[in-house]
Amino acid sequence: MIFKKKQLLNTLSDRAQAHLDIVKSRFKNQGEQELLRFPETGGWSIAQCLEHLNSYGDYYLPRIRAVLNIGTESEEADFRSGWLGNYFSNMMEPSEKKYNAFKGHLPVTNLDPGAVVDKFISQQLELLDLLRIARTSRLNNRIPISISPLIRLKSGDVFRFVIAHNERHMQQALRNLKRVQVSDLSPVPEIEQS
Repeated sequence: MIFKKKQLLNTLSDRAQAHLDIVKSRFKNQGEQELLRFPETGGWSIAQCLEHLNSYGDYYLPRIRAVLNIGTESEEADFRSGWLGNYFSNMMEPSEKKYNAFKGHLPVTNLDPGAVVDKFISQQLELLDLLRIARTSRLNNRIPISISPLIRLKSGDVFRFVIAHNERHMQQALRNLKRVQVSDLSPVPEIEQS
């Protein structure tokens, strides 16, 4: 798949900014109990969703930064996605299909939710900075994926994967927040008829 680099980076930056805005406006001021509560239907708490994303940020952000310093390229260039990078990026886009997290990216249950939220915010700011730097950098330098150093994706595809993956779990966290808020509502008392 071929993308106009400038348009791709604008789209990715908009999505990353939206994730940052959501966390700042919806999760930053939530109490620990709400951020740590497990959904009644099973799955991860809001804090666990964000911690899972933080683990990917810990791995990918330094590697992206390292390869962006290798070579320059015009913002007007085209980016040709690799077939495997395109597959992984599309697979991570939000859908009904569920995937099991890899062992190295499973979040623990005893989290400091405030620290998790702050770290996610910090990582999103770094991601936005990397997307800015990418405008004059090559997007074809390869990065090993977190589950196998033998598989390497183009940095442009890694950006696409990370942001699609963030979107997937951001939607999960928002669904959990909605469930938390609904379950916190007290039933409306019935008015006795006379």
